[in-house]
Amino acid sequence: MRVLKQSVAGGDSQRDEDFVAVLRICQKMNAEWNLAALLDLIAREAAKLLTADRASIFLLDREKGELWSHVALDSPPIRFDARLGIAGAAALTGQIINVKDAHEDPRFNKEVDVHTGYRTRSILTVPLRNHEGEVIGAFQALNKREGVFTANDEEIAKALAAHAAIAIETAQLIEELRQHRDQLLQENTQLWQEVEKRFSTQSILGTSAKMQQLVRLIEQLRDSAVNVLITGESGTGKELVARAIHYNSARARRPLVALNCAALPDSLVESELFGIEKGVATGVERRMGRFEAADGGTLFLDEIGDLSLTAQAKILRVLQEKVLERLGGRRMIPVDVRILAATNKDLEAEIKKGTFREDLYFRLKVIHIHMPPLREICEDIPLLANSLLVTCCREMKKETKKLAPGALRCLMAYPWPGNVRELENELKRAAVLSEHKVVTEEDFSEAVRNGGSQDGLAHFPPVGSLKETVATLEKRLIAEALRARQQNQQQTAKMLGLSRQGLIKKMKRYGIEARTA
Repeated sequence: MRVLKQSVAGGDSQRDEDFVAVLRICQKMNAEWNLAALLDLIAREAAKLLTADRASIFLLDREKGELWSHVALDSPPIRFDARLGIAGAAALTGQIINVKDAHEDPRFNKEVDVHTGYRTRSILTVPLRNHEGEVIGAFQALNKREGVFTANDEEIAKALAAHAAIAIETAQLIEELRQHRDQLLQENTQLWQEVEKRFSTQSILGTSAKMQQLVRLIEQLRDSAVNVLITGESGTGKELVARAIHYNSARARRPLVALNCAALPDSLVESELFGIEKGVATGVERRMGRFEAADGGTLFLDEIGDLSLTAQAKILRVLQEKVLERLGGRRMIPVDVRILAATNKDLEAEIKKGTFREDLYFRLKVIHIHMPPLREICEDIPLLANSLLVTCCREMKKETKKLAPGALRCLMAYPWPGNVRELENELKRAAVLSEHKVVTEEDFSEAVRNGGSQDGLAHFPPVGSLKETVATLEKRLIAEALRARQQNQQQTAKMLGLSRQGLIKKMKRYGIEARTA
């Protein structure tokens, strides 16, 4: 009786040691997140623990009905039909399989030994189950070094398989997250490259002296974060220039936040700019303002000339002290924001009228960029119009169209009071209405065809007889074309559809002097 008790006690002691060893292996598994390395770790440690020649982990691919495993750490996985072999039988049935003589078991795939030259004797296979109880693979040990695999080995393998399944699922999830992160990083990089390309100085089209000077100035601002005031008529592309300045600066990867000051009533401007605290009014929640949203980046204030004097004073304070206070708040919030402001107003005239603060004006106008109206850079219209037409056709899923020479002359003769925005709308109209691949002047609106008036003469009222009115009209057109072409007679003649000699004769007739550009 005493001998029996000692034997049982000795068995309990061995079982305790085995499960302590399982816990040590579990600690190692939990520290390994690379799937291939984890499978190799489990196989090596399990073989030692079960005193087997070797061990393997097979994962089940249910969609393909295959089991796969890494033979070696750096080798590609091997795949085979899950219906073949004892590992497949354990994975598909979910049962522990303990085979004392593999070659006597009909489920054993003898071709494996023939192919590898390895002699399999005993096999212990345990299914791997995830936390939901679903079989995700199988753990297998081959050739017990002494005797055959025992019931105690089955318990050890079962415990090890349970922890291994959790570790494997965790490693797979981490691998999926890592791949997803890498994909997002790659997509994010590509998107940033597209954004920076779209809003680079290359997006500012034009070869005229004024546009080239503008591009050079933006390039010079690349390494600075000074405030910039952008002025110009509506539709001249002030926002495009603001985006080019931001995306060509060191702040390109930080936020660009825009606010149209003219579109907000005075009661909302301050909360939009500086934010608001919860409880200021019934139902109001805490909200971040545009300054905070642009922290570290750029704030584009469009139509800043329409801001109230109260809002101007608060903006000036933020620019001076680099801190702000939310509406209804008591805490100062530090901010680092670059201001790009735009307006179509004459701010110096507004200062004289008392509607704009002079101190804010000089804070904003560290660098001043004036956008020329389209009528002053007529030579850029062909390049700009062709580019806009291609874009319009692509956006509206229309066949790409081109502009006929006559259409270009028509566009260049029109004064474009709405500037580039009006030009874009005209080209959209032509892209929709033109039934041909080449857009002609007949595809334009009547105002554009007639040089800026619905009746063709609104800008040139009669001054006498028909002959006198036509002469006045012709003289003015020639003078404007020369000014648009910077006194280049060859280009002016081409624009007006005349020969150079024909232009010179008309200039003499009307007393128009040739001037140097």
